[in-house]
Amino acid sequence: MLSMDHPGRYWTKLNDGRIQCDVCPRLCKLHDGQRGLCFVRQAKDEQILLTTYGRSSGFCIDPIEKKPLNHFLPGTPVLSFGTAGCNLTCKFCQNWDISKSREFDRLTETASPEMIAKAAKAHDCRSVAFTYNDPVIFLEYAVDIAQACRETNVKTVAVTAGYIRPDAREEFFRNMDAANVDLKAFSEKFYKKICGGKLAPVLETLLYLKHETEVWFELTTLLIPGENDSPRELNEMTEWIFSNLGPDVPLHFSAFHPDWKMRDIENTPHSTLIRAREIALGNGIHYVYLGNVHDKSGSSTYCHECGELLIGRDWFELSDWNLDASGSCISCGTACSGLLEKSHGNWGAKRLPVSL
Repeated sequence: MLSMDHPGRYWTKLNDGRIQCDVCPRLCKLHDGQRGLCFVRQAKDEQILLTTYGRSSGFCIDPIEKKPLNHFLPGTPVLSFGTAGCNLTCKFCQNWDISKSREFDRLTETASPEMIAKAAKAHDCRSVAFTYNDPVIFLEYAVDIAQACRETNVKTVAVTAGYIRPDAREEFFRNMDAANVDLKAFSEKFYKKICGGKLAPVLETLLYLKHETEVWFELTTLLIPGENDSPRELNEMTEWIFSNLGPDVPLHFSAFHPDWKMRDIENTPHSTLIRAREIALGNGIHYVYLGNVHDKSGSSTYCHECGELLIGRDWFELSDWNLDASGSCISCGTACSGLLEKSHGNWGAKRLPVSL
Protein backbone atom coordinates (compact mmCIF):
# COMPACT_ATOMS: atom_id res chain seq x y z
CA MET A 1 0.00 0.00 0.00
CA LEU A 2 1.40 3.39 -1.03
CA SER A 3 1.89 5.73 1.94
CA MET A 4 -0.16 8.93 1.65
CA ASP A 5 1.83 11.05 4.13
CA HIS A 6 5.30 11.88 2.83
CA PRO A 7 7.96 14.05 4.48
CA GLY A 8 8.18 17.54 3.02
CA ARG A 9 11.57 18.99 2.15
CA TYR A 10 11.04 22.70 2.73
CA TRP A 11 10.16 23.90 6.21
CA THR A 12 11.57 25.76 9.21
CA LYS A 13 10.97 25.16 12.90
CA LEU A 14 10.12 28.47 14.55
CA ASN A 15 11.04 29.57 18.07
CA ASP A 16 7.41 29.46 19.18
CA GLY A 17 7.13 25.78 18.30
CA ARG A 18 5.26 26.24 15.04
CA ILE A 19 6.48 24.84 11.73
CA GLN A 20 6.78 27.20 8.77
CA CYS A 21 6.17 25.73 5.31
CA ASP A 22 8.78 27.18 2.94
CA VAL A 23 7.51 25.88 -0.40
CA CYS A 24 5.58 28.97 -1.46
CA PRO A 25 5.51 32.69 -0.59
CA ARG A 26 2.58 32.21 1.78
CA LEU A 27 4.98 30.85 4.43
CA CYS A 28 2.16 29.23 6.38
CA LYS A 29 3.06 28.99 10.09
CA LEU A 30 1.39 25.93 11.55
CA HIS A 31 0.81 24.35 14.92
CA ASP A 32 0.97 20.55 15.10
CA GLY A 33 -1.95 19.09 13.16
CA GLN A 34 -2.71 22.28 11.22
CA ARG A 35 -2.71 22.41 7.43
CA GLY A 36 -1.56 25.21 5.19
CA LEU A 37 -3.90 27.17 2.93
CA CYS A 38 -3.25 24.59 0.20
CA PHE A 39 -4.72 22.01 2.64
CA VAL A 40 -2.35 19.24 1.53
CA ARG A 41 0.76 20.28 3.48
CA GLN A 42 0.40 19.61 7.20
CA ALA A 43 2.49 20.19 10.32
CA LYS A 44 2.86 16.91 12.14
CA ASP A 45 5.53 15.45 14.43
CA GLU A 46 7.68 18.59 14.11
CA GLN A 47 7.88 18.51 10.31
CA ILE A 48 5.77 19.22 7.23
CA LEU A 49 4.07 16.27 5.60
CA LEU A 50 2.61 16.09 2.10
CA THR A 51 -0.71 14.32 2.68
CA THR A 52 -1.48 13.58 -0.99
CA TYR A 53 1.69 11.75 -2.03
CA GLY A 54 0.77 8.94 -4.42
CA ARG A 55 -2.84 10.05 -4.80
CA SER A 56 -4.63 11.47 -7.82
CA SER A 57 -8.02 12.72 -8.92
CA GLY A 58 -7.65 10.61 -12.07
CA PHE A 59 -5.55 10.18 -15.21
CA CYS A 60 -6.33 11.23 -18.75
CA ILE A 61 -4.43 11.35 -22.04
CA ASP A 62 -4.72 14.79 -23.66
CA PRO A 63 -3.18 16.57 -26.62
CA ILE A 64 -0.14 18.54 -25.47
CA GLU A 65 -1.73 21.66 -26.98
CA LYS A 66 -4.38 21.52 -24.24
CA LYS A 67 -1.88 22.40 -21.49
CA PRO A 68 -1.45 24.73 -23.49
CA LEU A 69 1.95 24.11 -25.10
CA ASN A 70 2.17 24.84 -28.83
CA HIS A 71 5.95 24.59 -29.24
CA PHE A 72 6.68 21.44 -27.25
CA LEU A 73 6.36 18.18 -29.20
CA PRO A 74 3.31 19.39 -31.18
CA GLY A 75 0.56 16.87 -31.79
CA THR A 76 1.76 14.36 -29.21
CA PRO A 77 -0.23 12.78 -26.36
CA VAL A 78 0.46 13.69 -22.74
CA LEU A 79 -0.61 11.72 -19.67
CA SER A 80 -2.27 14.32 -17.46
CA PHE A 81 -3.26 14.23 -13.81
CA GLY A 82 -3.74 16.36 -10.74
CA THR A 83 -4.18 15.91 -7.02
CA ALA A 84 -6.13 18.33 -4.81
CA GLY A 85 -5.71 21.76 -3.30
CA CYS A 86 -3.97 24.99 -4.35
CA ASN A 87 -1.81 27.70 -2.82
CA LEU A 88 -3.77 30.56 -4.44
CA THR A 89 -7.43 31.46 -3.96
CA CYS A 90 -8.39 32.63 -7.45
CA LYS A 91 -12.05 33.59 -7.51
CA PHE A 92 -12.29 32.66 -11.19
CA CYS A 93 -10.78 29.17 -10.85
CA GLN A 94 -12.05 26.97 -13.67
CA ASN A 95 -10.84 23.75 -12.01
CA TRP A 96 -12.27 24.70 -8.61
CA ASP A 97 -13.80 21.26 -8.00
CA ILE A 98 -10.22 19.91 -7.82
CA SER A 99 -8.12 22.84 -6.65
CA LYS A 100 -10.55 23.85 -3.89
CA SER A 101 -11.42 20.34 -2.76
CA ARG A 102 -10.28 18.49 0.33
CA GLU A 103 -8.24 15.53 -0.83
CA PHE A 104 -10.62 12.93 0.55
CA ASP A 105 -13.35 14.35 -1.71
CA ARG A 106 -11.50 13.85 -4.98
CA LEU A 107 -8.49 11.57 -4.69
CA THR A 108 -9.72 8.21 -5.87
CA GLU A 109 -6.63 6.68 -7.48
CA THR A 110 -3.23 5.77 -6.10
CA ALA A 111 -0.06 5.44 -8.12
CA SER A 112 3.65 5.37 -7.40
CA PRO A 113 6.01 7.50 -9.50
CA GLU A 114 7.23 4.34 -11.24
CA MET A 115 3.65 3.32 -12.09
CA ILE A 116 2.97 6.68 -13.71
CA ALA A 117 6.17 6.60 -15.77
CA LYS A 118 5.41 3.05 -16.95
CA ALA A 119 1.81 3.95 -17.80
CA ALA A 120 2.95 6.91 -19.90
CA LYS A 121 5.35 4.66 -21.78
CA ALA A 122 2.74 1.93 -22.25
CA HIS A 123 0.29 4.43 -23.76
CA ASP A 124 2.94 5.97 -26.03
CA CYS A 125 2.74 9.33 -24.26
CA ARG A 126 5.77 11.50 -24.86
CA SER A 127 5.25 13.36 -21.62
CA VAL A 128 3.46 13.49 -18.28
CA ALA A 129 1.72 16.72 -17.22
CA PHE A 130 1.10 17.86 -13.68
CA THR A 131 -2.08 19.85 -14.19
CA TYR A 132 -5.69 20.52 -13.04
CA ASN A 133 -4.22 21.84 -9.78
CA ASP A 134 -0.83 23.40 -9.14
CA PRO A 135 2.02 20.87 -8.77
CA VAL A 136 4.01 23.26 -6.59
CA ILE A 137 1.99 22.10 -3.59
CA PHE A 138 2.79 18.42 -4.26
CA LEU A 139 6.42 19.16 -5.10
CA GLU A 140 7.93 15.98 -3.60
CA TYR A 141 5.53 13.72 -5.53
CA ALA A 142 6.00 15.68 -8.78
CA VAL A 143 9.80 15.58 -8.51
CA ASP A 144 9.84 11.84 -7.82
CA ILE A 145 7.58 11.24 -10.82
CA ALA A 146 9.76 13.43 -13.03
CA GLN A 147 12.84 11.47 -12.04
CA ALA A 148 11.10 8.15 -12.75
CA CYS A 149 9.97 9.51 -16.13
CA ARG A 150 13.49 10.51 -17.12
CA GLU A 151 14.62 6.93 -16.58
CA THR A 152 12.10 5.84 -19.23
CA ASN A 153 12.74 8.77 -21.62
CA VAL A 154 9.37 10.39 -20.88
CA LYS A 155 9.35 14.16 -20.41
CA THR A 156 7.46 16.09 -17.76
CA VAL A 157 5.36 19.25 -17.93
CA ALA A 158 4.34 21.55 -15.07
CA VAL A 159 1.17 23.60 -15.48
CA THR A 160 1.64 26.11 -12.70
CA ALA A 161 1.03 29.62 -11.43
CA GLY A 162 4.73 29.84 -10.57
CA TYR A 163 3.96 30.80 -6.96
CA ILE A 164 6.99 29.20 -5.35
CA ARG A 165 9.99 30.24 -3.23
CA PRO A 166 13.60 30.20 -4.53
CA ASP A 167 14.95 27.03 -2.87
CA ALA A 168 11.92 24.94 -3.74
CA ARG A 169 11.81 26.52 -7.20
CA GLU A 170 15.32 25.35 -8.01
CA GLU A 171 14.60 21.70 -7.21
CA PHE A 172 11.17 21.73 -8.80
CA PHE A 173 12.17 23.13 -12.20
CA ARG A 174 15.48 21.27 -12.30
CA ASN A 175 13.37 18.17 -12.81
CA MET A 176 10.93 19.60 -15.38
CA ASP A 177 11.30 19.66 -19.15
CA ALA A 178 8.53 22.15 -19.91
CA ALA A 179 6.07 24.41 -18.18
CA ASN A 180 3.08 26.56 -18.85
CA VAL A 181 2.99 29.39 -16.33
CA ASP A 182 -0.21 31.30 -15.59
CA LEU A 183 0.60 34.99 -15.56
CA LYS A 184 -2.80 35.86 -14.18
CA ALA A 185 -2.52 39.62 -14.57
CA PHE A 186 0.07 42.35 -14.43
CA SER A 187 -0.91 44.18 -11.26
CA GLU A 188 -0.37 43.54 -7.57
CA LYS A 189 -3.94 44.74 -6.98
CA PHE A 190 -5.37 41.92 -9.09
CA TYR A 191 -3.23 39.26 -7.44
CA LYS A 192 -4.20 40.46 -3.96
CA LYS A 193 -7.91 41.03 -4.64
CA ILE A 194 -8.67 38.13 -6.96
CA CYS A 195 -5.98 35.50 -6.24
CA GLY A 196 -4.96 36.09 -2.63
CA GLY A 197 -1.31 36.29 -3.67
CA LYS A 198 1.39 38.56 -5.05
CA LEU A 199 2.64 39.26 -8.56
CA ALA A 200 6.33 39.77 -7.73
CA PRO A 201 7.16 36.10 -6.90
CA VAL A 202 5.60 35.01 -10.20
CA LEU A 203 7.76 37.44 -12.16
CA GLU A 204 10.79 36.15 -10.25
CA THR A 205 9.89 32.61 -11.32
CA LEU A 206 9.64 33.69 -14.96
CA LEU A 207 13.02 35.40 -14.82
CA TYR A 208 14.50 32.30 -13.20
CA LEU A 209 13.06 30.02 -15.89
CA LYS A 210 14.38 32.19 -18.69
CA HIS A 211 17.84 32.96 -17.41
CA GLU A 212 18.80 30.05 -15.17
CA THR A 213 17.18 26.92 -16.65
CA GLU A 214 16.77 25.03 -19.90
CA VAL A 215 13.05 24.48 -19.28
CA TRP A 216 10.88 25.26 -22.29
CA PHE A 217 8.02 27.42 -21.05
CA GLU A 218 5.00 29.24 -22.38
CA LEU A 219 2.69 31.77 -20.70
CA THR A 220 -1.07 31.89 -20.32
CA THR A 221 -3.23 34.83 -19.29
CA LEU A 222 -6.97 34.35 -18.80
CA LEU A 223 -8.56 37.66 -19.79
CA ILE A 224 -11.40 38.63 -17.43
CA PRO A 225 -13.60 41.53 -18.59
CA GLY A 226 -13.02 44.63 -16.50
CA GLU A 227 -10.33 43.02 -14.33
CA ASN A 228 -7.11 42.43 -16.31
CA ASP A 229 -7.97 43.17 -19.94
CA SER A 230 -7.34 46.89 -20.31
CA PRO A 231 -5.10 47.90 -23.24
CA ARG A 232 -2.83 49.73 -20.78
CA GLU A 233 -2.23 46.67 -18.61
CA LEU A 234 -1.79 44.38 -21.62
CA ASN A 235 0.70 46.81 -23.11
CA GLU A 236 2.69 46.96 -19.87
CA MET A 237 2.64 43.19 -19.49
CA THR A 238 3.76 42.40 -23.02
CA GLU A 239 6.45 45.08 -22.93
CA TRP A 240 7.79 43.45 -19.74
CA ILE A 241 7.71 40.01 -21.35
CA PHE A 242 9.58 41.23 -24.41
CA SER A 243 12.19 43.13 -22.39
CA ASN A 244 12.78 40.47 -19.73
CA LEU A 245 11.99 37.13 -21.36
CA GLY A 246 12.62 37.91 -25.02
CA PRO A 247 10.40 37.61 -28.09
CA ASP A 248 10.30 33.81 -28.36
CA VAL A 249 8.33 32.85 -25.23
CA PRO A 250 4.86 31.96 -26.56
CA LEU A 251 1.94 33.79 -24.97
CA HIS A 252 -1.61 32.41 -24.81
CA PHE A 253 -4.59 34.68 -24.17
CA SER A 254 -7.56 32.60 -23.02
CA ALA A 255 -11.23 33.48 -22.84
CA PHE A 256 -12.89 33.60 -19.41
CA HIS A 257 -16.24 31.97 -18.71
CA PRO A 258 -18.24 32.57 -15.50
CA ASP A 259 -17.20 30.12 -12.81
CA TRP A 260 -16.53 29.55 -9.10
CA LYS A 261 -16.98 32.94 -7.35
CA MET A 262 -17.11 35.11 -10.48
CA ARG A 263 -20.34 33.97 -12.08
CA ASP A 264 -21.63 37.52 -12.51
CA ILE A 265 -19.02 38.48 -15.12
CA GLU A 266 -19.66 37.96 -18.81
CA ASN A 267 -17.61 35.77 -21.12
CA THR A 268 -14.58 37.41 -22.67
CA PRO A 269 -15.56 38.92 -26.03
CA HIS A 270 -13.63 37.53 -28.98
CA SER A 271 -12.73 41.10 -29.91
CA THR A 272 -10.88 41.50 -26.58
CA LEU A 273 -8.72 38.47 -27.35
CA ILE A 274 -7.94 39.76 -30.84
CA ARG A 275 -6.99 43.18 -29.44
CA ALA A 276 -4.72 41.56 -26.84
CA ARG A 277 -2.98 39.53 -29.54
CA GLU A 278 -2.44 42.64 -31.64
CA ILE A 279 -0.91 44.47 -28.66
CA ALA A 280 1.46 41.59 -27.90
CA LEU A 281 2.54 41.20 -31.52
CA GLY A 282 3.00 44.95 -31.76
CA ASN A 283 5.33 44.83 -28.78
CA GLY A 284 7.56 42.30 -30.51
CA ILE A 285 6.39 38.93 -29.14
CA HIS A 286 6.69 36.39 -31.94
CA TYR A 287 4.14 33.75 -30.96
CA VAL A 288 0.76 34.84 -29.58
CA TYR A 289 -2.24 32.50 -29.36
CA LEU A 290 -5.92 32.66 -28.50
CA GLY A 291 -7.49 29.95 -26.36
CA ASN A 292 -10.94 28.78 -25.25
CA VAL A 293 -12.37 30.09 -28.54
CA HIS A 294 -12.57 28.70 -32.05
CA ASP A 295 -10.08 30.79 -33.99
CA LYS A 296 -7.89 28.97 -36.52
CA SER A 297 -5.72 31.99 -37.18
CA GLY A 298 -5.30 32.77 -33.49
CA SER A 299 -4.32 29.21 -32.65
CA SER A 300 -1.87 28.63 -35.51
CA THR A 301 1.87 29.33 -35.62
CA TYR A 302 3.36 31.75 -38.14
CA CYS A 303 6.92 32.59 -39.11
CA HIS A 304 7.78 35.88 -37.45
CA GLU A 305 10.13 36.73 -40.30
CA CYS A 306 8.14 36.07 -43.49
CA GLY A 307 4.61 35.42 -42.19
CA GLU A 308 4.39 31.85 -43.56
CA LEU A 309 1.95 29.53 -41.82
CA LEU A 310 4.18 27.06 -39.99
CA ILE A 311 1.75 24.95 -37.93
CA GLY A 312 -1.95 25.03 -38.71
CA ARG A 313 -4.36 24.29 -35.85
CA ASP A 314 -8.12 23.92 -35.61
CA TRP A 315 -8.82 23.62 -31.90
CA PHE A 316 -6.42 20.78 -31.00
CA GLU A 317 -6.22 19.24 -34.48
CA LEU A 318 -3.01 19.94 -36.40
CA SER A 319 -3.13 20.42 -40.17
CA ASP A 320 -0.35 22.31 -41.97
CA TRP A 321 3.29 21.59 -41.09
CA ASN A 322 5.62 23.87 -43.00
CA LEU A 323 8.81 23.27 -41.04
CA ASP A 324 11.90 21.50 -42.30
CA ALA A 325 13.75 18.77 -40.41
CA SER A 326 15.60 21.35 -38.31
CA GLY A 327 12.40 23.10 -37.22
CA SER A 328 12.83 26.08 -39.54
CA CYS A 329 10.43 27.81 -41.91
CA ILE A 330 10.47 26.12 -45.31
CA SER A 331 10.04 29.48 -47.02
CA CYS A 332 12.78 31.61 -45.47
CA GLY A 333 14.77 29.30 -43.19
CA THR A 334 14.01 31.19 -39.97
CA ALA A 335 14.05 28.91 -36.93
CA CYS A 336 10.83 28.33 -35.03
CA SER A 337 11.47 28.25 -31.29
CA GLY A 338 10.64 25.26 -29.11
CA LEU A 339 11.14 21.51 -28.93
CA LEU A 340 10.09 20.52 -32.45
CA GLU A 341 10.66 17.29 -34.33
CA LYS A 342 10.78 16.38 -38.02
CA SER A 343 7.00 16.05 -38.10
CA HIS A 344 4.12 16.57 -35.74
CA GLY A 345 2.35 13.86 -33.78
CA ASN A 346 -1.08 12.62 -34.75
CA TRP A 347 -2.90 12.38 -31.42
CA GLY A 348 -5.44 15.01 -32.47
CA ALA A 349 -8.10 16.29 -30.07
CA LYS A 350 -8.84 13.00 -28.32
CA ARG A 351 -9.31 12.93 -24.56
CA LEU A 352 -8.87 9.42 -23.18
CA PRO A 353 -9.39 8.63 -19.47
CA VAL A 354 -7.13 5.84 -18.30
CA SER A 355 -6.80 3.78 -15.16
CA LEU A 356 -3.45 2.78 -13.72
